[in-house]
Amino acid sequence: MAETHSLPKPRLRRPGFWRELLNSAFFIFAALVFSELTFPRSSISGSSMEPTLWGGNHLLISRVSYLVADPQFGEIAVFISPDAKAEMLIKRVIGVPGDTIEIRRTSAVDASGFEVYDGEIVRNGVVLDEPYFINRPCNNCYDRTWTLGENEYFFVGDNRNRSNDSRALGPISRERIVGKAIFRYLPFDQFGTLR
Repeated sequence: MAETHSLPKPRLRRPGFWRELLNSAFFIFAALVFSELTFPRSSISGSSMEPTLWGGNHLLISRVSYLVADPQFGEIAVFISPDAKAEMLIKRVIGVPGDTIEIRRTSAVDASGFEVYDGEIVRNGVVLDEPYFINRPCNNCYDRTWTLGENEYFFVGDNRNRSNDSRALGPISRERIVGKAIFRYLPFDQFGTLR
């Protein structure tokens, strides 16, 4: 009877403990950097977007959204202010390239008999229906018209009386837009996507 020889099984090389630890640390670091580059976090510190967003809200911002598509009318987005502070602002997109945005200052008499002023926003000849704009009257809305050029966007805060936006800053160029606000993760009772 022929003698059978069993071949020795090859030994798997197992990385050492320190190499495994280093690989894991690198993977976690790369994942964190990737998530911060694609979905940075942002927090609201003012009242310019009330009642949609409140101070203390924490949001996820999607940079990816504006890598594959342009900002759309009605979206809430983060951009870098063109003024000397160059701070990050979060506002609503009211105008996109090619739009004509007009603010019409209107007056009315309130129940006390006082004349109050308000401002309606007209986009391409149509008065905007803005259910989120509840802090009326707008006491810093003045007659003015902007025609947006290529790669220009118009941003306005939902709380017009407390917002530093395109009414003062002018149209915002596309390269200043950081990303789209997509998700609120704090406070927990408001957890969910932004519409």
